[in-house]
Amino acid sequence: MTKKEIVRDICERANKEKLMKGSLTQLATKEIVQWTFEAIIDTLVKEGRIELRNFGVFEVKQRKPRKARNPRTGDRVDVAAKNVVTFQPGKEMEEQVRKFAKPIEVKKKVKKEKSAELSERALISSGAAAGQPEPMGAGAGSEGSNTVS
Repeated sequence: MTKKEIVRDICERANKEKLMKGSLTQLATKEIVQWTFEAIIDTLVKEGRIELRNFGVFEVKQRKPRKARNPRTGDRVDVAAKNVVTFQPGKEMEEQVRKFAKPIEVKKKVKKEKSAELSERALISSGAAAGQPEPMGAGAGSEGSNTVS
């Protein structure tokens, strides 16, 4: 789900439940949603923690510096300490997700080698890679052409 979809859902719900005397526009709803996100970020920057009842807790934690390995060269690399945001879901969210959420489908990544091999197989099966001429369009080089040798 994207922010745009969230805005649309909130706007429709607010207008259906008649929360305001007039109707709430998607533009106004987008501003409110953006202000909410900005308030969460500002609180994390200033205080390092925000607790939203029945939703969860966002918290800034510092990862320690560590040694890692460059996968290409195998060389050891120093990774500096950094701040990361963690999220601990609230009890109500946890229960609803366990009961009602549908799991997302994990898409398998096709390696470049395999995709090149698959496209080569497709060419071979179509006959193009096996030296067979491709069929020509109507009239272009078909029988009865009037070429003089």
